[in-house]
Amino acid sequence: MSYYPRSPPPLQHPVPTHPAFIPEPPSTPASPHGYKRFASSPPVAHPPQPFGSPPQGYTNPFQHQQQQHAPRQAHAGAGTQSSFSVPPADFSAWGLDGATAQLGMQLGQNAMNAGQEYVSKNLGGLIPASALKHHFNVSNSYVIWKLRLLVWPWRHRPWTRKMHRSENGASEFASPRDDLNSPDLYIPVMAFVTYILAAAFQSGLQDRFHPEILGITGSKAVFVLLMDFLFVKGGCYLLGVQGSGSVLDLFAYGGYKFVGVIVTLVAGLLTNSRTLYSLVFLYTFLANAFFLLRSLRSVVLPDAAGAPASVGTVSHAQRSRRITFLFLVAVVQIAWMGILVRV
Repeated sequence: MSYYPRSPPPLQHPVPTHPAFIPEPPSTPASPHGYKRFASSPPVAHPPQPFGSPPQGYTNPFQHQQQQHAPRQAHAGAGTQSSFSVPPADFSAWGLDGATAQLGMQLGQNAMNAGQEYVSKNLGGLIPASALKHHFNVSNSYVIWKLRLLVWPWRHRPWTRKMHRSENGASEFASPRDDLNSPDLYIPVMAFVTYILAAAFQSGLQDRFHPEILGITGSKAVFVLLMDFLFVKGGCYLLGVQGSGSVLDLFAYGGYKFVGVIVTLVAGLLTNSRTLYSLVFLYTFLANAFFLLRSLRSVVLPDAAGAPASVGTVSHAQRSRRITFLFLVAVVQIAWMGILVRV
């Protein structure tokens, strides 16, 4: 019996057939141009990528954030080109609504107005604003010639202050801008500040500087000014001097001593000679004493021609006592300046 192998019949795959025509779908309102369907999508040709560019199909993970910040940057750029505007204050972050904020601002404005009214009512008679304006009415030429007068007062003539008519017709002293003999507050204030800085600088060169020196030096200077003012004002009161000058005039005359003190301190910085330092101090003391002796004469011994009519005349005995007081004021300057130069 013979065996004949039997093989299975070969597999036959079905041949795909495509319909000859695919009908077009109906048009919809969302697609006015109709919908076209293709049996197969044509290949998309990509342009050649330059070196270093991301590969095909790469998605930037920060693309969404960049798209969100782009409109803000465009809006900010447009605002910068047009004009810069500050947004109004938002008090809601502090828990305040608009009405409460307006009420607080109104109360603060009322408190400020009340404070200004109190100062003008209680301190306006002591130091009026017009007097401050008068004593700071200086010019560059006045400051230069006044400093020269303070350093070299020996040949200055005359020493009487000028008078002029005010707008209401009353006689008053001329301003420092128009009169070299008029006391001012600009030079004393600037000299006061310069003295504190010079004293601190000298302490620094001697390795003794610490921040408290500024306060100590300023307090010492204010103490000397107050004591000098009280000495002159008290003497004028005891001698019965009428019209003994305003408070600002006496402070101005007392503040001129800082110019001589600064010259002495600078001389101590430039030289190590104790003798030269003492000679400079002695000269500045004599210059300041002579300046006060001639300047305060119009206060303690007013002339009939150079002083207001309300001052009046003095007897021979009163004149002698006032001359002695003038010399005492000039001599006591060595004590005040000696305290100031010790830093």
